[in-house]
Amino acid sequence: MKYYNSIIETIGDTPLVKLNNLTKGIKGTVLAKVEYFNPGNSMKDRMALKMVEDAEAAGILKPGGTIIEGTSGNTGMGLALAAIAKGYKCIFTLADKQSQEKIDILRAVGAEVIVCPTNVEPEDPRSYYSVAKKLNADIPNSFYPNQYDNLSNAKAHYESTGPEIWRDTEGKITHYAAGVGTGGSMCGVARYLKEQNADVVSVGIDTYGSVFKKYKETGVFDEKEVYPYMTEGIGEDILPKNVDFSVIDHFVKVTDKDGAIMTRRLAQDEGLFCGWSCGSAVFGALEYAREHLSENDVMVVILPDHGTRYLGKIYNDNWMKDHGFVARNFATAKDILAHRNGSSKLFTIDRDSSVGDAIKFMNDKGIDQIPVTSNDEFVGSLTDAKVLGKLIENPEIKSQPVGEVMEPSFQFVAMDNSLDVLSSLINKENKALLVRDHKNDVHIITQSDLLMAMTS
Repeated sequence: MKYYNSIIETIGDTPLVKLNNLTKGIKGTVLAKVEYFNPGNSMKDRMALKMVEDAEAAGILKPGGTIIEGTSGNTGMGLALAAIAKGYKCIFTLADKQSQEKIDILRAVGAEVIVCPTNVEPEDPRSYYSVAKKLNADIPNSFYPNQYDNLSNAKAHYESTGPEIWRDTEGKITHYAAGVGTGGSMCGVARYLKEQNADVVSVGIDTYGSVFKKYKETGVFDEKEVYPYMTEGIGEDILPKNVDFSVIDHFVKVTDKDGAIMTRRLAQDEGLFCGWSCGSAVFGALEYAREHLSENDVMVVILPDHGTRYLGKIYNDNWMKDHGFVARNFATAKDILAHRNGSSKLFTIDRDSSVGDAIKFMNDKGIDQIPVTSNDEFVGSLTDAKVLGKLIENPEIKSQPVGEVMEPSFQFVAMDNSLDVLSSLINKENKALLVRDHKNDVHIITQSDLLMAMTS
């Protein structure tokens, strides 16, 4: 029989996948190290397990202990998996900019999660760094891994990720790119690769609002460089001990927007459904590659985590539009009515009419849905799909009044509601919308109207 003794034995040996569609016009080969194949769906599984095992070996973490860590989510998941396998409790602190999915996932694997404010100084007692440290001081038999300064972080990647990349590229790698947050994956891998071949070029991906790039280039920790940003998992307002600037040759900064859009392109163009910092890493790596890669070069880019962590953010069209990452369509209900072809007459059916008459009327007029009225009031709706389903269940309803089988009335919207708002309101439960114009006439807006407006 072939099996693993626990889930943590499946960590590592993630694949390299060639980028094909995003690299048009770029010389050389660009490979993605797809770390969401780890059991916790991120590269943080590697260093989480290493920090736990090193703490056990040092006698710091003892049976029945509690692991307490400040995390952006992925390290917490890795620590939680290790805790489950080894019998520990977990308490994690997260900044409130982290996605709800990350919080929910950590709670799903049994961790206690404390959400802390993002926009405070690291030394502020409310920061997720400070809260974790205080919990560690207050709770007996607890262990604070401190992924930022715990050198087991970088060591994990030196011992596993780096050798895997060297092995799978058969030593042909010439460039290595990764996002820099705690610095573990960037610096652990870079150190290993440079020991194998000193000519390997390492490119760190930073975000605007982080101190890394300027500090590397000037040696100055400029607090003016620090300001809030949205990208999760890269950039810092501190200098973690795991960030070894001597093994990072270049930094490229990437905006929140560029990273988010590239993340969605990775899914659409390469079939790689990954997290926000993955898009940042690829955007920055390709920016560098366009200028510096030659035909025989091989670049490896780390993709740290999976897209399920970001379903409510970068994979949500409305969220992307709300943050200005995707353009909104500002066409309105008024525009749709103004450009509608043919008559805009609204057909209705009285609630006392028979279902059979309603079906015949809808067929004659070639419509899929119709508002139901009573004394000029809109009291319900009929849709052909719903009526068909009810007819299959009970053919006798043809003689019943429409009022006995109708669905809730279609929702009224304002004339100035934008196409984004209108499209968010139409779904399988609400097939159409109603709008009242300045003459008090009522019009219907259907799915077909929205499709026409979106493609015109």
